[in-house]
Amino acid sequence: MGLSRPPKTLAILTGGGDCPGLNAVIRAVVRSAVLQRNWRVIGIEDGFDGLVGTPRWRELDLEAVRGILPRGGTILGTSNRGNPLAYPLRSADGSVTLADVSAEVISNFRGLGADALIAVGGDGTLKIARRLQDLGMPMVGVPKTIDNDLCGTDVTFGYHTAVEVVTEALDRLHTTAESHHRVLVVEVMGRDAGWIALEAGIAGSADVILIPEIPFDFDAICATLQARRARGSRFSIIVAAEGAHPVGGGKTVQATAAENLGVERLGGVGALVSREIAARLEVETRAVVLGHVQRGGSPVPFDRILGSRFGVRAVELVEAGRYGRMVALRGREVVDVEIGLAVGALNRVEADGELVRTAEALGIGLGR
Repeated sequence: MGLSRPPKTLAILTGGGDCPGLNAVIRAVVRSAVLQRNWRVIGIEDGFDGLVGTPRWRELDLEAVRGILPRGGTILGTSNRGNPLAYPLRSADGSVTLADVSAEVISNFRGLGADALIAVGGDGTLKIARRLQDLGMPMVGVPKTIDNDLCGTDVTFGYHTAVEVVTEALDRLHTTAESHHRVLVVEVMGRDAGWIALEAGIAGSADVILIPEIPFDFDAICATLQARRARGSRFSIIVAAEGAHPVGGGKTVQATAAENLGVERLGGVGALVSREIAARLEVETRAVVLGHVQRGGSPVPFDRILGSRFGVRAVELVEAGRYGRMVALRGREVVDVEIGLAVGALNRVEADGELVRTAEALGIGLGR
């Protein structure tokens, strides 16, 4: 009787910002690997940070993933600053330098006895994954971001949940805006892509939507608001993506990449627009920043299902030895593409695309 092949040991980590549906991916990877293949799965904690220094990891068996499908966040923890290619190291005098610790990450990964790593994350995580793949670390990528800004896939899990959260907030804000005859400016996430603002704005009956792909003009915004007032509407709702900016101006930044360990932190465009409109039209305005509430809470069914499909497909890629690939949704099918397709450019809203034309046909101002 021949010797049976020992089961594979599969590692998984979640990197970047948290996102509804991450636990669905983790659960799908574990159940698919354990139930169908009798593999061992270990979870790396806090993204790639968990492979720097003393490795931080945990066993992921069926009991470990029981009941996590509807949970937001990630049971493994995450980090959007743990880039092993430019890792922040603090010296004795308190200064911080960026060092390439990729060799240490690969050594720690091999020391765990893992055969492959499934990296679940957005643009930053997948760029790291591609580089580590080039350095000899067997890697499969799973695209994740509420911003929906990754190329190579039609949609990312987490996005639909974020759109639902923003839409519900807009529904609630309508009643208070109408009661006080105010203009409410609602700032939403999305970084350099306007998908959340645009789709939630349409679904939530916004009057003006400002997105990074269409630099806005304050005169155009004011004209839209004045036209509403002339029709008898004494309140308005403006949805502003955090990366939106005026014509000839730059994004509103809370902290530059240099100030924030390589990660630019956006924020403040809602307050900017609110102040300018109040000064120009002499109306009462308020700025509302939804912030991290868009990331939190239970994922909607679409994101639970897509995360589950992505997790299963990622395990299939490991089994086939198809490393350096990323799972993706194309139409109704989950396929795989080169990781490089996801990180070469951002998936952004077409400034004159069908979705923008739909918004304008509905009477929504785009600030142009």
